[in-house]
Amino acid sequence: QVQLVDSGGGLVQAGDSLRLSCAASGGTFSYLSMGWFRQAPGKEREFVAAINWNGNRAYYQDSVKGRFTISRDNDKKMVYLQMNSLKPEDTAVYYCAADRDTPVGGSWYTPAEYEDWGQGAQVAVAP
Repeated sequence: QVQLVDSGGGLVQAGDSLRLSCAASGGTFSYLSMGWFRQAPGKEREFVAAINWNGNRAYYQDSVKGRFTISRDNDKKMVYLQMNSLKPEDTAVYYCAADRDTPVGGSWYTPAEYEDWGQGAQVAVAP
C-alpha cells in the first residue's frame, strides 16, 4: 500500500498562485501513475490532472489547461500541482491519488481507477 500526504493548500485571492505537494511512501513510486482530483462542497470528486510514471505524459481537465501544471520527482517521491491564475471556482479540497497500474484511455480521469489517496488539502480562492 502507498501512503500519500498532501500539503500546500491555503486561502488566496483570485489570480494568485499556489503549489500543492504530495509526498509518497511505501511501494515503488517510479512505477505509479499519479493524479490530482478535487471535490467542492456538494459536488462529486472530479479529475484535475494526472501524470504517467516518468513524467513525459500529462493530462488535464479542460478548465485548468494552461493554468495548472502537474509534475513529479521520482527521486524525492513527490508529485506537485502548480496552480496559477486561480479562480473562485477552483475552490475545493484537492486530493493526490496513486494508481499502481497505467490507466488506459478515459481511466486516467476516473477516481475509481486510483487505489491510494492522500488526506486532502483545502484550497480557497476569494474573488
